[in-house]
Parts: sequence; structure tokens; C-alpha cells
Amino acid sequence: MPTSRSGRAPFSGHRIKRKIILALVLSSIIPLMLLTYVLFAYLLPRLDPEQHGAQVTALHALVAFTVLLIAGGLCVIWDVATAVARAAEAAAAARPLGEFEDRLDEVGTLASSLSRMLSTIDQQTSEINAFAARLDTAHNELEVANTRLKNLSFKDDVTGLYNRRLLLFRLEEEISRYLRFNHPAAVVLLDLDGFKDINDSLGHAAGDATLREVGQLLLKHSRGMNVIARYGGDEFAILLVETSKSSARLYAERMRQLVSACAFSHGRRLTASFGIASLPEDATASGDDLLRAADEALYAAKRAGKNVVAGYEPGAAELGTKEKVD
Repeated sequence: MPTSRSGRAPFSGHRIKRKIILALVLSSIIPLMLLTYVLFAYLLPRLDPEQHGAQVTALHALVAFTVLLIAGGLCVIWDVATAVARAAEAAAAARPLGEFEDRLDEVGTLASSLSRMLSTIDQQTSEINAFAARLDTAHNELEVANTRLKNLSFKDDVTGLYNRRLLLFRLEEEISRYLRFNHPAAVVLLDLDGFKDINDSLGHAAGDATLREVGQLLLKHSRGMNVIARYGGDEFAILLVETSKSSARLYAERMRQLVSACAFSHGRRLTASFGIASLPEDATASGDDLLRAADEALYAAKRAGKNVVAGYEPGAAELGTKEKVD
């Protein structure tokens, strides 16, 4: 189990104390002992006391004075090491350092310095935490702004569906996927029959509500992997992923029946015409070519009397069934 920070503090203080004492022993006491040994074992026996009495006395005095100096330094260092250990214990016990700061010796100076250092650390920690909080808030706001910007860039304001820009982007992706993996795809264009009469007689608010209801109908009865977009005006485009032309025709016929049977909020009945184009039968070069083929099929459906599903054919539209509307 990991040791807590408060438990490590006194241990660190005592470890520093031991290191200071060890450094003193290694740097002063042991060299002094070696020097004394060499002096008394080798140097003094070779000196004649009668001839070199003054030198012998001076050497003894030098050794004694050195011992006294080391002893005095040891007392000072011991006092400093003890102060460090006590300061660590005080920090671990969360006790104020004021009781040490009132002292006028080195312990008080060290405690005062340590207290100022801890205060600076606490202040800097608070500033860092505040900055991190502001940074996190800014990051969240940036993500929200990016999401809102993406929605504004790829969503239609009236229906909430994808717009033409996103449709073209996804079309190019599907064409690239077909060229690499030979996966089919189809585009269905839907145009509302008589939508201008809704706008003229009931107003644009009713027209916008109608577009939203058609969009929700398409979303409800389509797979999640398909891309449903408002193509422009009262036209909708549906990109059917992994869908052959025959399956796209079945889908368009089902949508045609749902639109003609839908009870719109304005109380009027409405129909729609559909044009179909697919990969690889009708276009493989670009998304614009596929949309152009679907648009030609849609015009063919309009010429055939509306409320019709038509597939693209070069030079002639392949017409589907037509339903009479009461």
C-alpha cells in the first residue's frame, strides 16, 4: 500500500539528517583520524623531543585545535539537521511553523524560510489549479462551438436534414469505395408534386412544416446508414449505401406510397415523384454525374404524370407504377 505524503515527510526529514551527519563523518572525522594516525604512528616517533620539542608541541596543539573545530561544526550541523527533521514532522502533522519561526537561531531562520517556501508553493498550486479549470472550460466551449459549426455547415436550417454539401461529400466517398471494393450504391431524388400551391395558398410557414414532415417520414422509414438530405426547394435526395438499382426502386416505391398516404398537418394530400440512378449502372465518374442521372430520371417521372418512380435510362426514362390521387 503506498505511503501517504504526510507519512513520507518526517521520514524524508530524518533521512536528510542522517545524510548530513554521514557527510560530516566522511569529510571531516575520518580524514582527521587518518591524519592523527599517520602523525602519531610515523611522524612523531622520528622526531627527537629534545631537539624538536617545540614542533612536537605545536603538532599536538594543532591536532587538539582541529578536533575542537570539528566538534563545534558537528554541534552546528546537528542543530541544523534536527531543525530539518522537526520541520518535516511539523509539515507532516500540519502544524504551523510559527513555534520555530520565533526562535532567533538558525532553526528559526530555517523554519521561516521553509514557511515562506511552502506558502509560495501553495499559492502557485492554487494558480495552476485555477488555470487548469479555465483551460478545461475553454476546451469544452470549443468542442461545443465546433459541433455547432459542423451542424451549421452540414445541416439544413428548415428540415434539420443534411444539406447538399454533405450529400456531395458522401457521394464522392461512395464512388471511391465502389472503385476500390466494387460496392453498389444508389441515389433517389424526390420532388413534391404541387408544393407551390401549398406555399401560395397556406403560406411559407405551412410549406416549411410540410418539408419537415416529409423529412421526418424519410428518416423514420430509412436505414440509419443512408444519407437523407434536402437537395433544394422541395427536393430531397437519399443516398442508399450498399443498395442495388432494383432495391432502390423498391425503396422509392415504398416512399411514394407513404408520402401519398401521409396526413399532413395542413390537412391536404400531397404526392411526390421519384428519380433513381445507381452505381455502377448509370455513373461511376463522379457524384455530380450520378446526381445528373437521377435528376433526368426525376424529370421523366414528372413528364409521365407525377406520383411516379422512374429509373434513369440514356435517352428514355424507365417508368414505374402510377397511383391515382383522389
